[in-house]
Amino acid sequence: MITPLALLGGVDPWIFGFSFLTVAVTLWMGFRSAKTSKTASDFFVAGRSVSVGWNASAISGEYLSAASFMGVAGMVMSSGYDALWYPVCYACGYLFLLLFIAGPLRRFGAYTIPDFAEGRFDSPLFRKIAVCFVLFIGFFYTMPQMKGAGVTLAYIFPGLPYWVGVVVVGAVITLNVALGGMKGITLVQAVQYWIKLFAISVPIFVLMAVVGFYNTQIGANLAPGETAPAVSSVERKPLVEKAPKDTAWIAPFGPLTTKAVTAAANALPAEQRPAFLAEHQKPYSLLYTYSLIIALVCGTAGLPHILVRFYTNPDGVAAKKTTMWVMILIGVFYVFPPVFGVIGRNLLPELYSGVGAKGTDKIVLELPTLISAKYGVVGSILSGITCAGAFAAFMSTFSGLLVSMTGALAHDVYGRMLRPQSRPAERMAAFKVAAVLIGGVAVTLGCFVEPLEINFMVGQAFAIAAASYFPLLFMSVWWRGMTMKGAATGMLTGGLCALGAAALTNLGTLALDKGPMGQVFAGFAPLNGFWAQHPLLRILCEQPAIWTVPLAITLMVVVSKATAAQVPADIRMKMLVLHAPEKLGLKQEYIQEQQAGAGH
Repeated sequence: MITPLALLGGVDPWIFGFSFLTVAVTLWMGFRSAKTSKTASDFFVAGRSVSVGWNASAISGEYLSAASFMGVAGMVMSSGYDALWYPVCYACGYLFLLLFIAGPLRRFGAYTIPDFAEGRFDSPLFRKIAVCFVLFIGFFYTMPQMKGAGVTLAYIFPGLPYWVGVVVVGAVITLNVALGGMKGITLVQAVQYWIKLFAISVPIFVLMAVVGFYNTQIGANLAPGETAPAVSSVERKPLVEKAPKDTAWIAPFGPLTTKAVTAAANALPAEQRPAFLAEHQKPYSLLYTYSLIIALVCGTAGLPHILVRFYTNPDGVAAKKTTMWVMILIGVFYVFPPVFGVIGRNLLPELYSGVGAKGTDKIVLELPTLISAKYGVVGSILSGITCAGAFAAFMSTFSGLLVSMTGALAHDVYGRMLRPQSRPAERMAAFKVAAVLIGGVAVTLGCFVEPLEINFMVGQAFAIAAASYFPLLFMSVWWRGMTMKGAATGMLTGGLCALGAAALTNLGTLALDKGPMGQVFAGFAPLNGFWAQHPLLRILCEQPAIWTVPLAITLMVVVSKATAAQVPADIRMKMLVLHAPEKLGLKQEYIQEQQAGAGH
């Protein structure tokens, strides 16, 4: 008799079981929550009734993406301590939100960022401009989530093509979102945060008890000539000896940024390679690091799928409390992924030779299996737990991204532009159709990005958000002299420059791939010769926040000053609504139609 598990061939039943259970629970919660999503308000902002605890867990679950669960560990393994800027800045970005944006945004009471843009400047045209960046940022951010899905399924099912994992996971999440909207995914994302925290922490404690604690592992990474602690507790000592022990790995501003430029140079014929001197690398890396910090901190305050969450709180006070708890929850989580990277550098150096789905991005999934030789099924169980956490990571974030992009199409494009007189029921139907369309595009894009690092792509998505939505929100909330033309000029110029620069570097990197993607993007191969000859330009395009964010803000100020006569006439009242305490009764709901008749 052939059992279902027998049909799975060499698949580890524990790894498959935990992963399948996570997907099944996600779908069950999605179907269950969908029964309670009855109004347009439920679909777009979960009825504005989510408590602080649930919302903090849901935002944390949504924010801790494949980049956090898999990408941070993989980048620490490949690039060293420089990669710690990612988790540090991911968490610090919420401090910006807490201090400057969360409360005012909720008090204004819109559904989406385009709602806020139109309401703040009394301009339906500005809504159309703002909608575009919901899609630009969203699609850039879905690509690393799809990469995480492809890597995870290729690990669970050896021999499975990368694209199959992308398609399967994309279809499951699209179904969940189409069924229940924001209210349907809130419970799912809240539960998934705790799944991810369990899945990233428990295997680490077990692994360190077996292979040596953190100090032992970090000692094995010291440069030649430095004193290292004993590594006798590490059972795979031969692999430890094979791990690269270069000073740059533990030196500030080391290989995080210049490796892309070096790869481009190495792709050239020997006689064409530039003399890329070591003393040039540190200033370029330092520049990139500063740019990355700006992108991650400011970009957090400009991510539409995170910002829309604040509209689900009952009021601005709850939004601020939610933000504070999110900082705590994600700060606890980020303690663990770097430890995976450090241990993986010692015990799985063979991943350095892998690319795409077989490279360092899968260290979190692969590392727990090392103890299987001594402890048997325990290693498989731990690996199954991390796979379940990986599923929770990219499923929760993709769900949030899909809701924000679908909301932009169904609420802003369909409900406010194409058919302003449409009923809430018609907008709910449009939401479901838009979810399928957006999900299909996201899956298609995800199939092309296997050669790119997860965290690298996320950093670029944050740069686009930092150059577009962050200046719009920060300046609109705190400067009454901002005009629509100033806001639109700055957001369009900064955002489009960041988008174009990031896309150029990605196309060149994909052209270097030895697999099918290299053939698809072969036409962009000459870019790599240009990058090799102009490494500074490569750095400024690969991570453009350091110049696009100041550019956007400067243009907003200059153009607003030049068009000062067009400041909205009721700007004083709008600033009061944004900043006055709720007790004064000035809080408003910009979308008034939801106060009556939302369920009709």
